[in-house]
Amino acid sequence: MPDDQHPGLEWQGDVPVASRFGDPYYSLEDGLAEARHVFLAGNGLPDRFVPGFHVAELGFGTGLNALAAWAMWRASGVSGPLRFTSFEQFPMAPADMSRALSSFPEISGLAAPLVAALESGARKFVTDGLHLKIVLGDARETLACWNDAADAWFLDGFAPARNPELWTPHLLRQVALHTRPGGTASTYSAARTVRTGLANAGFIVERASGFGRKRHMTVARS
Repeated sequence: MPDDQHPGLEWQGDVPVASRFGDPYYSLEDGLAEARHVFLAGNGLPDRFVPGFHVAELGFGTGLNALAAWAMWRASGVSGPLRFTSFEQFPMAPADMSRALSSFPEISGLAAPLVAALESGARKFVTDGLHLKIVLGDARETLACWNDAADAWFLDGFAPARNPELWTPHLLRQVALHTRPGGTASTYSAARTVRTGLANAGFIVERASGFGRKRHMTVARS
């Protein structure tokens, strides 16, 4: 059962479902392919990668998006580490994360050291190719205190109808305020409230083709 620190989990095969929100952490069809379509391609990656590129994310979840971005960064050959900051209120237990990520053997070599670091209680993970920081707490409070800005945002909260806290106009405005000029954002959601919130925050918003059975998603640029 969920509590104040955890979302509570059920499983559909090896796909975790947050019982607090009644929503899976990623597509039941192929979570890694979804991450690549929605968050990587949706932010124009890898074409926009440059040294020092910074990704920020609402909802760390299983870590799948971070690992997908890290794998793409390594393949791109850009020098230095990818910077990645994720805001998470309900962290998943590392053992559950490991179970979920076991479905994606092509990133297992990256997943193992990350999960091991989180098992030790770390909230920072630093390698030659990735500088990852997980900011715990309610993003509606923690993002406003963040003294940095991202080149690309992965907006990956649970569905707006189930997890409205991560889609409020105030929070989307904070996303905009913490986006570098020319930065982007993407999300699997095509909800009108999300598109309107991003537009009102100052983004140029477009609806794009979604992943799998989902017809549409949202992309935005500052």
